[in-house]
Amino acid sequence: MDPNPHFLALLTYLTPDEGGRTIPALSGYRPAIKFPFDTGLYTGAQKFIDTELAFPGDVLNAEITMLNREYFKGKLYEGLDFDFFEGQKRIGHGIIKKIFEPE
Repeated sequence: MDPNPHFLALLTYLTPDEGGRTIPALSGYRPAIKFPFDTGLYTGAQKFIDTELAFPGDVLNAEITMLNREYFKGKLYEGLDFDFFEGQKRIGHGIIKKIFEPE
């Protein structure tokens, strides 16, 4: 995986009542990400800003590093919404705030 983050995002972790996780996620967590322009799920590492843990219900900033950046060349932009999953279970959503080194 590319060691440099691809974008900064504002993440919202769903609560257990909303179908989200019941335990916190550790910075470096790698859920599957789904963008609205594709039906596939892709791995993206979340490095949380100013915290090591994301608890259910938290809203926080994270640097995201995608496993296969070439799939997204020219498709990501600031303001793009996306969802993230554990398996097929949606556990949160995010919005891209800043693209690092845009193509």
